[in-house]
Amino acid sequence: KVDYDVCSNYGNWLYSAGIGNDPRDNRKFNMIKQGLDYDGNGDYVRLWVPELQGIKGADIHSPWALSSAALSQAGVTLGETYPQPVVTAPEWSRHISQRPGGSPHRRGRRVPAQASAQHKDRGIDFYFSRKKDV
Repeated sequence: KVDYDVCSNYGNWLYSAGIGNDPRDNRKFNMIKQGLDYDGNGDYVRLWVPELQGIKGADIHSPWALSSAALSQAGVTLGETYPQPVVTAPEWSRHISQRPGGSPHRRGRRVPAQASAQHKDRGIDFYFSRKKDV
């Protein structure tokens, strides 16, 4: 199923391109964070980018950060089967950190199970209320 809402989609594309209406100064759209927040396991990316289907879990959001061994195992060759990144924004680094074993670990939506269950029903009222100690 593909979701399509003309006004929402056009507004989001403008915002993503940096020409949308936002009163905050120096606001940037963080694609890595959004991917982790809304497609934590990478299923949506895997559906539309078959070249990356061999990459498991959230690693799919930043294949360039994977070790050459992990890329090889997934059947991905940067610059050949999948392009090298054109740019890597500095703010993405908060969501991509290297573990001692060399495999990237994503922060983003990966939280302990009890925390996920505790906050799963926040709803829109949570984000617009002043009280945030839920």
